[in-house]
Amino acid sequence: MSDNRTWQARLIATSAPAAAIWIRVYVGVVFLTEGILKFTRPDALGAGRFDKAGIPAPGFFAPVDGVFEIVCGALILAGLVTRLAVVPMIVDMVGALLITKLPIVWGDAPLFARESGFGDFLHEARLDFAQLCGSVFLLLVGAGSWSVDARLTATARSAASH
Repeated sequence: MSDNRTWQARLIATSAPAAAIWIRVYVGVVFLTEGILKFTRPDALGAGRFDKAGIPAPGFFAPVDGVFEIVCGALILAGLVTRLAVVPMIVDMVGALLITKLPIVWGDAPLFARESGFGDFLHEARLDFAQLCGSVFLLLVGAGSWSVDARLTATARSAASH
């Protein structure tokens, strides 16, 4: 087996049970819908929100983020190259926490002007934390046995044994 096949096999390999589909569905649906909403509600959830949060070039970064969320969300839902798909989403969630939620702690969050303190931070960051944890879980264990990744792995093993 070549080095190229080895890293590709590791990329789609999964040690997760079929129940991982519940994490994939949750994480994938949220990313997919949030990505779509960046385009259908640009003032509230796309470039307008990015601008209000102080993110530079919001007209560029909001659509780029939306495309990543749509594509990665769909890949996560299908369980196709799941480990690869969650990497940009982990970066996305860390960025969302640092840029939009962490300033709540000291009462300086443009998106949450009436909120301050650690309790408000935890409240507003709950979805970001859930998405981050779900994405890290999928990075560590893979898509699970009910996924395209698992099917591709089984097909590759079957072909290699013949």
